[in-house]
Amino acid sequence: MSWMAWTLPTAIFFVTIALLLVTFTVLAVRFPETPRRGVLGIETTRGDRLFITLLGSAFITLAWLGLTTAALPWAMLVCLVWAAAVFRWV
Repeated sequence: MSWMAWTLPTAIFFVTIALLLVTFTVLAVRFPETPRRGVLGIETTRGDRLFITLLGSAFITLAWLGLTTAALPWAMLVCLVWAAAVFRWV
């Protein structure tokens, strides 16, 4: 896989996503939940909220890269706030 230019940040990113998926799978099996209706008006489960969080975080990061010159760790802080809001209110 030398053609892929794996770096430590890339590996950490993919390992984190894989661990999130495993964790949420274990949570779904161990503690089943009923869907809840949030501010979007649709029924969501933990997995749905994780997907919305990841998708929103991707857009936040792309907007950050395109619209600001600030350091990228600040975008991660915004993404963490976004994740907290999604899991709380969606």
